[in-house]
Amino acid sequence: MAHCSYSKFSHLLKLTTANLNKPTVLRTGRDIQYAPQRCKYFIRFHKTSGPERSLQERQKQHMARGLPKQKPIAGVKQVIVVASGKGGVGKSTTAVNLALGLTANDPSKTVGILDADVYGPSIPKLMSLKGNPELTDNNLMRPLMNFGIPCMSMGFLVEDVAPIVWRGLMVMSAIEKLLRQVDWGLLDYLVIDMPPGTGDVQLSITQNVPIAGAVIVSTPQDIALLDARRGAEMFRKVNVPVLGIVQNMSVFQCPKCNHQTHIFGADGARALADTLGVQVLGDIPLHLSIREMSDRGQPVVVSSPDSPEAEAYRKVATAVVQRLEELSG
Repeated sequence: MAHCSYSKFSHLLKLTTANLNKPTVLRTGRDIQYAPQRCKYFIRFHKTSGPERSLQERQKQHMARGLPKQKPIAGVKQVIVVASGKGGVGKSTTAVNLALGLTANDPSKTVGILDADVYGPSIPKLMSLKGNPELTDNNLMRPLMNFGIPCMSMGFLVEDVAPIVWRGLMVMSAIEKLLRQVDWGLLDYLVIDMPPGTGDVQLSITQNVPIAGAVIVSTPQDIALLDARRGAEMFRKVNVPVLGIVQNMSVFQCPKCNHQTHIFGADGARALADTLGVQVLGDIPLHLSIREMSDRGQPVVVSSPDSPEAEAYRKVATAVVQRLEELSG
């Protein structure tokens, strides 16, 4: 069975984007402009006389014409994106345990994970996976599997410490191939671990793939909530339903005296949920076992299924499924 390596994947991306720097002639009324082909939908409008539509209406028409049409991922019923406006809030850990929680709650459901954080992939470490994906006879990458969950990540194509130094076009092309050129089989849910922020990757995925809903992860801290709100508003702008907010690291309980301390503040995500008009999907405590098991590649939902921490993630998974049913009903 052939394998897909980083060098092969990078070479394929360079071939895909090789023609993007060639100039293209665009005609706009009496004027001719030269623009990169990547900007083929950009047109400079000029004032014209006569009873014509307003400039704003024409811009909207051209923008709508230029947006790509959404196309479902082959074999995938519903796509759930897990996002945060800021890094370091436990988004990837939440995405992994959400996926495992979905299968733990209903073993008949099939769930996959796509690591869309090209620059800082975390799924290989969290899911204890290494190696290059094999290629099928149709040249599709076969996801790596652990705990019954098929996973795909750029981390499978590079060394652990190798930096990925790509510009935006290469990254978006890589995301497209991770979405379309992977043999996912038949999945009930594909959980996408999004990169932090509201940039090219988020727009590329939401504009190309029908998204069933977005889960926003944040700590109760004010500085994290500011970016979490930006993330939620971004999804609303691109018509992706926000399923709710996960309040991560909500409270720390001392293992010796059981005293609870709200290190990052109390109920900040709940206040944000009220402001946005969405629900809190669940509270995840700040607990040593979550960090230790994640670092070992043994997510707490499978390594300590009877623990309160695992139960918290399973409750989040239950709330996510309920919200999806509400939206589809």
